[in-house]
Amino acid sequence: MSEEKMDAQTAFTGTVTPEGADKLDDAALTRWFEEHVEGFQGPLTVSKFKGGQSNPTYKVESPSGPYVLRRKPFGKLLPSAHAVDREYKVQAGLHGSGFPVARQYGLCTDESVIGSWFYVMGCVDGRTIWDGAMPGATREFRRATYDAMVDTLA
Repeated sequence: MSEEKMDAQTAFTGTVTPEGADKLDDAALTRWFEEHVEGFQGPLTVSKFKGGQSNPTYKVESPSGPYVLRRKPFGKLLPSAHAVDREYKVQAGLHGSGFPVARQYGLCTDESVIGSWFYVMGCVDGRTIWDGAMPGATREFRRATYDAMVDTLA
């Protein structure tokens, strides 16, 4: 019996309603957004991105626009692991230097808000490529994508 290969592009694309430990305190989060995110207008709704690696990532939608929230994962962590503060600082620096990185809105180190440190950035439309071979993509699309990656890094 052969095992079917998982289609990561389909499996990890989109959002789901957070449940259980993944659910955030909307009231506390709204208060934090009102105090720290320039131009924020509530109410907000929160969904969780299906894909990702180690830091849970959420889409926050509101009348003022969509945002992305990344938090430390649940459970006991090594002190230097999952440094969302480092992610925030690096991306803020890159954005300020003209790199194609989302605007960073704020870093929260107060664990009482949602149970861990987190940061908020703008939500940028785009495509996350889960399989670098890009199965199903044309040769021209793959080449243009790889060339754009190299140009960005150069």
